[in-house]
Amino acid sequence: MKNLIEIRWHGRGGQGAKTASLLLADAAFNTGKYIQGFPEYGPERMGAPITAYNRISDEPITIHSNIYEPDYVVVVDDTLLEAVNVTAGLKKDGAIIINTTKKYDDFKDNLKGYDGNVYCIDARKVSIEALGKYFPNTPMLAAIVKVTGIMSDEEFLNDMQGSFKHKFAKKPEVIEGNMKALSLALKEIQKVK
Repeated sequence: MKNLIEIRWHGRGGQGAKTASLLLADAAFNTGKYIQGFPEYGPERMGAPITAYNRISDEPITIHSNIYEPDYVVVVDDTLLEAVNVTAGLKKDGAIIINTTKKYDDFKDNLKGYDGNVYCIDARKVSIEALGKYFPNTPMLAAIVKVTGIMSDEEFLNDMQGSFKHKFAKKPEVIEGNMKALSLALKEIQKVK
C-alpha cells in the first residue's frame, strides 16, 4: 500500500492516548487521507497500560488488524519503557517519540537495542504551561504530527482549532490553552538520537 504510515500509541488509562489517536485520525482525514484510529481494549482501568493505533494512507486501507510492525511509536508515559516492550516490531527507519525528562542514556537500555530515531518531549512542562494541568495527550499529538510530517504545522493547527471548537463547544474556555499546548509542542519536540 502506497504511503501507508502505521503508528502505535502506548499510554496509561486516563492519559488520553486513545483520544489523541482519534484526533490524529480526524485531522489526517480532513487533509484527504484514508485513516484508521482505534484502541486495543482489554480490562482497562485508570493507570493501566493501554495501546491505540493509527493507519494513515493516500489509498484506501484494506488491513483491519492491530499494528505489529509500526513505523512510529508514541510513548505517552515513560514509566511504560520498563513495563512494556514499546519497541517491539518498530521499523528501524521510523521513530519512537517519548514523553520524558530523562536523558537518552538513562532509558536507552529499555529500548531493547532499537537503533532508529528517538525523539523526546517534556509533555508535562508543555501541558502545565499551556493548560495549567497535566494532559499529556495534546502535546504528544503535536509531537507525532511534527515527526511524521503527515501534514504541515499550519494545516494541523487549523484543523485542530475547528476540532476543538466542536469537541469543547460547552467549554470554549479550554480551546485557547489546548491550541497553545499544540503550538508549544511543535517547537519543543527534540531528536535525541
